[in-house]
Amino acid sequence: MHDDRRLTEVRLDRFLRDRIGPAVYPRSVPLTLSSWDAPDEPVPVFEALRQEFAPQEHGAAWGRPWSTKWLRLRGEVPDAWGTSAGTSVEILVDLGFSGELPGFQCEGIAWRSDGTIIKAISPRNQYIPLKLLGSGMAVDFYVEAAANPDLSQNWTFAATPYGDKATSGSESKYRLGRIAIAERNQAAWELQQDILTLSGLMHELPMDLPRRHDILRALERMLDIMDPDDVAGTAEAGRAALADVLSRPAYASAHQLVATGHAHIDSAWLWPVRETIRKCARTFSNVVALMDENPDFVFSCSSAQQLAWMKEYYPELFGRIRDKVRAGRFVPVGGMWVESDSNMPGGEAMARQFLEGKSFFLAEFGVDCQEAWLPDTFGYSAALPQIIKAAGSRWFLTQKISWNQVNRMPHHTFNWEGIDGTRVFTHFPPVDSYNSDLSARDLAHAERNYRDHGRGGTSLVPFGYGDGGGGPTREMLAAAERTADLEGSPKVRIGSAASFFSQAQAEYEPLPVWVGEMYLELHRGTYTSQAKTKLGNRRSEHLLREAELWSATAAVRAGHSYPAAELKRLWRLVLLQQFHDILPGSSIAWVHQDAERNYAAVERGLEAIITNAAAAALGAGSREFLLNAAPHERLGVPALAAAETVRPGRPVEVTEAGGGYILDNGIIRAVVDANGLLVSLADQASGREAIAPGEVGNLLELHRDTPNEWDAWDIDAFYRRNVVRLVEARSVTLESGLRGESPDAVVVVERMAGSSAVTQRITLAAGADSLAITTVVDWQESEKLLKLGFALDVRADRSAAETQFGHVFRPTHVNTSWEAAKFEICAHRWIHVAEPGYGVAISNASSYGHDVTRNVREGDGGTTTTVRLSLLRAPKFPDPGADQGRHELHVTVRPGATIADAVEEGYRTNLAPRVVRGAHGVEPLVTVVNQALVIEAVKLAEDGSGDVIVRLYEALGERSTGAVKANFPVRGLHAVDLLERPVDAPGVTAGRDSAELSLRPFQLVTLRFVR
Repeated sequence: MHDDRRLTEVRLDRFLRDRIGPAVYPRSVPLTLSSWDAPDEPVPVFEALRQEFAPQEHGAAWGRPWSTKWLRLRGEVPDAWGTSAGTSVEILVDLGFSGELPGFQCEGIAWRSDGTIIKAISPRNQYIPLKLLGSGMAVDFYVEAAANPDLSQNWTFAATPYGDKATSGSESKYRLGRIAIAERNQAAWELQQDILTLSGLMHELPMDLPRRHDILRALERMLDIMDPDDVAGTAEAGRAALADVLSRPAYASAHQLVATGHAHIDSAWLWPVRETIRKCARTFSNVVALMDENPDFVFSCSSAQQLAWMKEYYPELFGRIRDKVRAGRFVPVGGMWVESDSNMPGGEAMARQFLEGKSFFLAEFGVDCQEAWLPDTFGYSAALPQIIKAAGSRWFLTQKISWNQVNRMPHHTFNWEGIDGTRVFTHFPPVDSYNSDLSARDLAHAERNYRDHGRGGTSLVPFGYGDGGGGPTREMLAAAERTADLEGSPKVRIGSAASFFSQAQAEYEPLPVWVGEMYLELHRGTYTSQAKTKLGNRRSEHLLREAELWSATAAVRAGHSYPAAELKRLWRLVLLQQFHDILPGSSIAWVHQDAERNYAAVERGLEAIITNAAAAALGAGSREFLLNAAPHERLGVPALAAAETVRPGRPVEVTEAGGGYILDNGIIRAVVDANGLLVSLADQASGREAIAPGEVGNLLELHRDTPNEWDAWDIDAFYRRNVVRLVEARSVTLESGLRGESPDAVVVVERMAGSSAVTQRITLAAGADSLAITTVVDWQESEKLLKLGFALDVRADRSAAETQFGHVFRPTHVNTSWEAAKFEICAHRWIHVAEPGYGVAISNASSYGHDVTRNVREGDGGTTTTVRLSLLRAPKFPDPGADQGRHELHVTVRPGATIADAVEEGYRTNLAPRVVRGAHGVEPLVTVVNQALVIEAVKLAEDGSGDVIVRLYEALGERSTGAVKANFPVRGLHAVDLLERPVDAPGVTAGRDSAELSLRPFQLVTLRFVR
């Protein structure tokens, strides 16, 4: 047989494009347009509707970046349109869309004159059924059109001015397209969907499979039957020609796909939060409209924050969403406030993501989410399994790990084991997308890619346009219907995420296990980009700790009114900033400017709360007290208490040496040379030198930082090959000319990092166990990376880095590709390297990116372990001004440190001493003796009962025992989950006012003390 396959395929493609497409809407008439341009930011619908609308020309240019144009559309449906069988009337609105990247360009939402939403208008969803207007044959409604610029730029990662209103200009970005009343031919549309399904499937099948050729010949017969001059009239005959190949059932062994509607909407990214709110309204209005037409359609919606926005700004739409939730079709998933980053939020913040998210879903919808849903975040902390379980959830889903550059994860369905031994059932959709359109390509990829064939046979596919929103379309639902049981294709069933997890868990036993973090081998620069956002996050987390602790203390001790509503509001604002494109620093300038303003507002609000609580707890007086919010004693003040301080230790002795200085407080001795480099650091207890022979600490290094793509996201390994060691100082002086002995000794070092002025203050305080280094940088670099390093005389085969409620070990060697890929790692407040019997801890107040390398010295055979912190970057996309300006970064180095010392140092560095005046001190509400048991939060219960909630964890990674005791009247206590519901907690024996604890390594416990 002659091979005419390619000729037939080309014929089919052109027929689909030139004949079928136009036949779906065979006739149309333009609408009469008028418009009003919002002068600046978007306005509420009723404010827009009362404006004076001027005549608007069809095809006109419109839309300066980030502006809003309101259109009024009016007209009459021609007689007899939509009355024939298989026809209907729709309004088509093209705002000037391109065919690519829905959600990354202009968008609109249609409104009735009574201020209710009809549905959204987007690049691949441009229609509005006439019946939704509720006005018979008359057309009169409004479209709120958003001129969002396309910052993707085809992912060239070139610097763009459009991410900041101040630099985005006033040039119109779009031109209105067809805006008309159109008659829709249902048969032509159905034929179009038949062809798309079969043609797509055909191209995915191997050439030697008969099924491929059966489909080709059926499509050829359809082409022969169809009349190109009367597509609408012959569409049913064309469909009949395809009926046989469409009706053939799937193979018995076909992979099963549970398809759940989805619209991954980034809460900020290449658009500001204010636009995300409108994106949510547009997407969710499309979803509920689609549900009205398709009774089997199920949609999974994560992020409580986004639904909270709907409740606040779009209450009518929120009511419709609530109705769909009750029907089990609009399904809240994930249980988090936002789809947050999972590497950098602190332990308590991650707990609050679930507390706030799940509490909102329970209060508003009566839904207790069982799945954690994080499809698009940049790596997965090893502490997550325990936090997920502690929130009362049992499943976890993500997809981003498929972006790994080097190593492929071995499973798609497995148990994920966290740092404390908790396991959570986990799934990676093998479709490798959270924005699937259910095309044959996606379905075939999911089946071929699935790594657990023979053990499991079901996977999940989230479908719907996402990132910038849009969600599912009727074309996707048509694809799902046609592939429910189709030969050559996986079987597709529309359902909820929970139905998938239940089915998959039942069919796959026993499960393989992945232990520890799931490190994303990509986007390592997100630990460092936008340093001010990261500083705001770290500062806010610790201010929230203080505000809750002192407010709870004042409430119990002095009857102070606990500011629960304000604390919740501020917590939610901080949790929003932890979204996986805000905290990682991968958003446009507008987003990070908003974040800085939000953090400033959070700080003002929390400082006021702390001031009021302290005044109530300590009473009016003139004595000075230290409020010690740390879980460890500080300057003689017990943990979580307020008392007068005891200045420990002898004064610091300062001597000059070779143009530098020797600082000695009797606990540690530091030598700073004439260039401001740390050439010696020793602790008296061990007598050991921490700095490696011939090496230095406090070394700033400036690297070229030009990743291949994803500028703000990525640091590529080749950055190490281009480095300038900043060894020369402009000046090294002793602050205030101090000599001899002083309470604190400060060496001031000034140097240049490229074109950026750097001032460092190296401080040794009396009684301190660590050397503090404050680095102030006027950062003026472009595409550079600034690192601060310490070359340590420690043979460490692994580093310990703080994560949520514990720490994670990572090898310092690169024996395997998995280890080599971790050339940049995330640590919270501290990182620790050690050999048996000796270690060094380095803490920080706002940095997350680190690298740890090792080298065996030729001279003495010793090992140098170098720890470096990533201080600043300067990527050009998506914010060309990222990180420019002044930064202040705090680091401490503690020689002779254990893990327990590192934990303590982390809290000390991040909780600055707070001295207030009052009449009397305050005892802690609760006490714990064992330093391994660290109290992370003290607060009042969410239910307003006044009960005291205490969250603590085993911090050293070992089995630890101890007791936690209430120092106030209680009538009982019990263990609770993160939502403060009673649970059985292994290792917790509750008494009346205390609990005996025997905790496994890193175990997290929440206790409720009933007042």
